[in-house]
Amino acid sequence: MKSKIIRKRTKLADARELLLNSFTPPDSCETIELNDSCGRVLAKDVIAERNVPHYDRAAMDGYAVRSSDTVSASDSSPIILRATDEISEGSCVRVHTGSAMPPESDAVVKIEDTSHKGDLIEVHTQVHPGKHVGYTGEDIKIGDKVLDAGHFLRPCDIAMLASIGINIIEVYRKPVVAIIPTGNELVKRPSQITPPPGKITETNSLMAGMYVSKWGGKPQYCDIVPDNPELIGQVIESQLNADMILLCGGTSVGERDHVPDAVDSIGKILVHGIGISPGKPTALGVINNIPVICMPGYPAAGLVCLFEFVRPSLMKLAHINKIRTPPLQARLDRKITSRIGYVTYTRVRLENGNAIPLMTSGAGIMSSVSRADGFVVIEENVEGYEEGEIVEVELIE
Repeated sequence: MKSKIIRKRTKLADARELLLNSFTPPDSCETIELNDSCGRVLAKDVIAERNVPHYDRAAMDGYAVRSSDTVSASDSSPIILRATDEISEGSCVRVHTGSAMPPESDAVVKIEDTSHKGDLIEVHTQVHPGKHVGYTGEDIKIGDKVLDAGHFLRPCDIAMLASIGINIIEVYRKPVVAIIPTGNELVKRPSQITPPPGKITETNSLMAGMYVSKWGGKPQYCDIVPDNPELIGQVIESQLNADMILLCGGTSVGERDHVPDAVDSIGKILVHGIGISPGKPTALGVINNIPVICMPGYPAAGLVCLFEFVRPSLMKLAHINKIRTPPLQARLDRKITSRIGYVTYTRVRLENGNAIPLMTSGAGIMSSVSRADGFVVIEENVEGYEEGEIVEVELIE
């Protein structure tokens, strides 16, 4: 058995880079219905096979005209045209936004630039050819590349794809994340019975799985594994069909903390001990091109690990290049401190533009996470922030 002393504390940025450089994302794809494609990533370029619009259309409510019939029209000297069903010299046709342009017409006079007396229409402004007309292919032409491979599909993108007649789309497969909770103290949920002293309800896999789903992955839940290195190793090996393995608990240096050694016996531990608080015992590894993230059992530490390591790894696996939501700025309600050498995550609540600190320590206090709106992240070379300072708050999704 290897020594469980955490011999080296790796900087956060270095640890994340080591992890992300240790694997390559799979290229496996699937074809799905367009209606189910929100939040997925295109696997191939999309080439338009239909013009948008596919006909010449009116872009305003009004009258379709021959522009040459409106020369010199003005409020003081309107041109009079006759409203008919077809365009000819001296006539016009009533159209609505989106109406097909009648043959021989080349412009639209807005309804507010006209007045009428029966079927006689007074035109109060001159229009040039193409005025208020949307021509065939003006938006998208057949053969245009409308979206690149790797594009993260949003509702507006999906609506655009529907407009060119696409009903199915090829996307990258959702990465499968095996989630393995470990610990003799854990009790499987759901249970209406309060666990006896020394036992707790297992909830880390629930939190982790929901974030995996939110970030574009597919959770693959495993049963609780006791603090037994052989059993932990067996379960890890049984999950090597996944794209990522996430272990919850068993990462510290106690007698029952076997997870990092179990991973190292099958693959390679890249980092054990990271300069983050909470979350120092986090371990990161790789097995056969599969990233393995060993998050601490305390909920607040586990949440930091999810945001800092699971999310970026999952984004890479899913081919998602989406930019993270920028932090909010708020005024600090009171002073907060940190340890030099550690990136510190202070849980805060937001109220009327103020960031109210809840906790810096206390990684096991789950309520401090659920009451928090986000974290104030204190960099490793900063001792803290004073009351009244403007700070950035990373929101808890």
